Amino acid sequence: MAKLTKNQRLAAEKIEAGKVYTIAEAAALVKEITTTKFDASVDIDVRLGVDPRKANQMVRGVVSLPNGTGKVVRVLALCTADQEAAAKEAGADYVGLDEYIEKIKGGWTDVDVIITMPQIMGKIGALGRILGPRGLMPNPKSGTVTMDVAKAVKEVKQGKIDFKVDKFGILHTSIGKVSFSAEAIAENAREFIDTVIKLKPAVAKGEYIKSVYLSSTMSQGIKVDPKSF
Repeated sequence: MAKLTKNQRLAAEKIEAGKVYTIAEAAALVKEITTTKFDASVDIDVRLGVDPRKANQMVRGVVSLPNGTGKVVRVLALCTADQEAAAKEAGADYVGLDEYIEKIKGGWTDVDVIITMPQIMGKIGALGRILGPRGLMPNPKSGTVTMDVAKAVKEVKQGKIDFKVDKFGILHTSIGKVSFSAEAIAENAREFIDTVIKLKPAVAKGEYIKSVYLSSTMSQGIKVDPKSF
């Protein structure tokens, strides 16, 4: 077993064994136990009572975090010429079409989100083998294929994220930074959980939200009482 550093030992001592925290308590505690020199991300992990192997139990959605993510999100808008000015004004880092499609074919993927229009998806389909494995393929379900490119760009820049349950029935996403106030972290967590609850599949039986953990980059997980949301 790896030996804990002094900071890791001090952080571990602050988490009471067997205790389940409210989201307000966990948000404050995650700031206390984080000792990284950089502004660590705050992550939330939610285990759901669903079987993601069944299409009617897949949980996927988007949420706009009230306090943003704290991350600088690089956005590429692949759009028609009449939408370019609005996309740039909304904050897109890269705007264009054919020239960026060629760049991507050449291996360029230095962006975090790609937003495009329905009529352009025919051109982008050929990029699936490049964009798919990197999670960059635009998708109507995540709001990245839309007629209002500028609005989509603005939402992503302001903290809109998409999430999808993995094959183990777990949702994992970042909801902020350690530099956020505890109140802001808790507020983002509540908005995320509220959205997840609204997406509960009709066929899902029994306990839907089985467990919730809050953590930061390289910190221990803090168990959160789902009822505290």
